Amino acid sequence: MSDQPVHLSPGGPPSTVLPAEDPVALAAIEAALAAPEGDRRRLVAEVVAANPDLLAGWAALGSVARDEVEAYACYRVGYHRGLDRMRASGWRGTGYLPAAAPSNRGFLDSLEGLAATAARLGEADEAERCRHFLVQLDPDTYRW
Repeated sequence: MSDQPVHLSPGGPPSTVLPAEDPVALAAIEAALAAPEGDRRRLVAEVVAANPDLLAGWAALGSVARDEVEAYACYRVGYHRGLDRMRASGWRGTGYLPAAAPSNRGFLDSLEGLAATAARLGEADEAERCRHFLVQLDPDTYRW
């Protein structure tokens, strides 16, 4: 927790845009996701192993996971790494993280995947917390 004050603008809570992710790694994720289905998971995992800080990579790995437990774990890693990156970017526990900013998508996709996977695993409270957080971060994009 930071002891820095939260500065609200006249327009409401502040917005945070995460730093851009490595374009070469992002292109590698896109190529891996476009590979034949039987190769996708392995190829995405190789990119993530080489770029463990790539939020979009964790979200992608969750989307091609072998089962719900693996998906949950991948999305949770992307979520926690994303929280760290949000804090390093000035987010102090309140404010927006707009989905329109491409660099925010890896975190938001991980959080959305975590919500969906938690629901499928019967973890209703966690699913609801994640959905609520998405709405708080970008109420124009996420509505339940």
